[in-house]
Amino acid sequence: MRLRPQAPSGALMLSLHMAKISVYVIAYNEAEKVRATLASVQWADEIILVDSHSTDDTARIAQDMGARVLQVAFKGFGDLRNQALAACSHEWIFSLDADERCTPEAAEEIRQRMADPDALDAYRVPRRNYFMGRWIRHSGWYPNYRQPQLFRKNCLRYDNKPVHEGFELLTAKPLGTLQHAIWQFPFKDLAEVMHKANRYSSLGAEKIRHKNISMWSALLHAKWSFWKHYVFKLGFLDGWAGFMIALGNFEGTFYRYAKALEMQKKGPWKAAAHEGRE
Repeated sequence: MRLRPQAPSGALMLSLHMAKISVYVIAYNEAEKVRATLASVQWADEIILVDSHSTDDTARIAQDMGARVLQVAFKGFGDLRNQALAACSHEWIFSLDADERCTPEAAEEIRQRMADPDALDAYRVPRRNYFMGRWIRHSGWYPNYRQPQLFRKNCLRYDNKPVHEGFELLTAKPLGTLQHAIWQFPFKDLAEVMHKANRYSSLGAEKIRHKNISMWSALLHAKWSFWKHYVFKLGFLDGWAGFMIALGNFEGTFYRYAKALEMQKKGPWKAAAHEGRE
């Protein structure tokens, strides 16, 4: 499924004094996805790719497509995003991940909001997720808002959590919501599902390692995560894709808690393993 790059309509380009916008994309080894992502925002005044020293062609592709590449060592997604904000030059900022695509309709609405003198300072953006060849309408995947993706510079900042980072609005105005969705393709195949579950569970374990955890609590949290997505968020209506999403959440949640327990018990577990070899 491809999005054809489309410039905003002539009506939106009438004002020569329209505010400008920076788009930032965070990426690591996303050569297979980043070209389509950057192609979807060629209408922007500035595109910045924040790359964590990818070992594939991610940075080269971005440079070939006119993006400014900023290399940042990975210390967590919150830190990456804050460094991206500091690098953006223009009044408005649009945040796009490497597995997301800005649709022409969303681009049009973004320009409309920028031109509106009564615009708010920050907006959530709905995301239409595609997995296993279909639009996932349930499973908690639509409208699937994350942190505000369209906002004025200096009106938002992120916390420094390593994953699932939060945000703080630095404005008295309320948070708005765009009507048109962008598209997200979170996994190219099931191997990437497993890879991301492993990576994100390791990062998430750091956030909960201070909690009182047992293997039983890890299992109970994982079971709840499965039922939450498959039953309460109607994942069963998404067919086998919905089952895979629920199963992936089960595994990711279980290993997040199990890894946090491993961090807590690393000394005793290592000592027991050492004694077993004697």
